[in-house]
Amino acid sequence: MSKSFLLVGGSSDIARLLAAMLLDDGHTVTLLARDAERVEELVMRGAELVVGDALDEATVQSAVAHASQQGEAGLSGMAHLVGSIALRPPHATKLADFESVIQTNLTSAFIALKTSGKAMLKLGSGRMVFTSSVAGSYGLTNHEAIAAAKGGLEAMVRAAASTYAGRGLRVNAVAPGLTETRLGATVLRSEAIREASVGMIPLKRINEPEEIAQSIHWLLTSAPDNMTGQILHLDGGMSALRG
Repeated sequence: MSKSFLLVGGSSDIARLLAAMLLDDGHTVTLLARDAERVEELVMRGAELVVGDALDEATVQSAVAHASQQGEAGLSGMAHLVGSIALRPPHATKLADFESVIQTNLTSAFIALKTSGKAMLKLGSGRMVFTSSVAGSYGLTNHEAIAAAKGGLEAMVRAAASTYAGRGLRVNAVAPGLTETRLGATVLRSEAIREASVGMIPLKRINEPEEIAQSIHWLLTSAPDNMTGQILHLDGGMSALRG
């Protein structure tokens, strides 16, 4: 049966890969994205597009309503793929920059949770997947802002999973380490930084974006029904192992 999925942050590298996978499965995909040009190919393949900002609640509500009308059984799943990063020690971080990281990564996730959850409650089922980071559970130098945002997101996911466990909703997150994306490239600015970063990872390599997209796809479509409130760590063992 064709299902309807909403991808918030639909023009990100991982969202585009995920959208293609869902379209390949025969599902309907609605993209909420700011950059229409980056998703032109997906729209040509049949993806629905709502252009706007994930921090604008009315826009997110519009995207949820649109996605809810597309599938045979309403909105089946939502993935939140909005992110930013600012790597500076606290004493060198402007309050406005800290608040921007919180807004982009955590506030937008709450809006997506609130809005998608309300639509799914009417159906009595649905899956939501959020994107965290290895910084959410592992102390990394100069990551205070993103650690606060992603740590908050992971706590929110666990709380929401509890809130909606009896209502048919499943809420999980993926927590990648460094990944070969546009966002990752802002961190991997030089070969020296890349080598140092790889040296911290037990598996000694950077994530490929396809690995993250495949994991989110699994959580949205194939993960066991009793899996909720989980943080899937995709960091080469960084948060759990010592090399």
